[in-house]
Amino acid sequence: MKNGKVVIAAVLALINLPVALAVIEAMSFHASNRSNGHFVSSGRKREYLLYVPASYDRSKPTPLVISMHGAGLWGAAQKETSQWNRLADRQHFIVVYPSGAVGSGPRIWHVEPSSGLMTDVRFISELIDTLEATYNIDSTRIYANGLSNGGGMSFVLSCTLSDRIAAVGMVAAAQTLPWKWCTDQRPVPMIAFHGTRDPIVPYNGGATWISARPFPNVSKWTANWAARNRCAPNPVESMVATDVIRREYTSCSGGAAVVLYTVNGAGHTWPGGKPLPEWLAGTTSQSIDATSLMWDFFREHQLVRN
Repeated sequence: MKNGKVVIAAVLALINLPVALAVIEAMSFHASNRSNGHFVSSGRKREYLLYVPASYDRSKPTPLVISMHGAGLWGAAQKETSQWNRLADRQHFIVVYPSGAVGSGPRIWHVEPSSGLMTDVRFISELIDTLEATYNIDSTRIYANGLSNGGGMSFVLSCTLSDRIAAVGMVAAAQTLPWKWCTDQRPVPMIAFHGTRDPIVPYNGGATWISARPFPNVSKWTANWAARNRCAPNPVESMVATDVIRREYTSCSGGAAVVLYTVNGAGHTWPGGKPLPEWLAGTTSQSIDATSLMWDFFREHQLVRN
């Protein structure tokens, strides 16, 4: 009888094991994906995930990298996709992953003309203020970058916070703001990465299921940025991998270079980063590491205030 009870208990334990594992996985997911900072901006709670490397030295001004997620994602998802933390450990900078506001729909960055756009700009500006109040941030080396909708927000910041953001980077950027909206003429260095088989933001432009508003042609859009920075009209091209072409606009005003990496066959993904679901986003190239290349570009550019 006693042995029978033991067997029954063992069977029940096995039956409940998947449930227990699911609970553990859920708790682990929550722990690794929750934000670790927040404050109220424009009357709303705004969240961010901050990473300060163990090598941080309060006595030394430290660069800050702001990395923004794509539509429907959140700060920790951008951390996993971009893998900025690993580089922060080696290169000794602070990285923060802000999240779009929680509302009735998915988290997004407002990158079209609206009151929400300036609300998001204010949040990023106040986020910088918040971190500067606690850490020794080098105000000449603050950089913004993002994936998809977060890349679109990087463009917004280049037009609205160019007095604070030294350079920007974007991957598979979803750009819907017209160039005429950006009246800030300060040349802002920019580096971009875009796959030729991006199913969400097409390399050659056009509308997709995610947006009825057509996206611009990536090459032409990059040329417009180069014109904004008053670069020489003819870019220099080089093949850096079998599937990657690098295009750089040089002789730009204030040394504000513009660089585009075209990744042949790649999708709506972060080259060298953690792959997104291939059925949705397409393939992720491992020929280059967008995060490392972006950081190499960033550290060449510091903010010079007039």
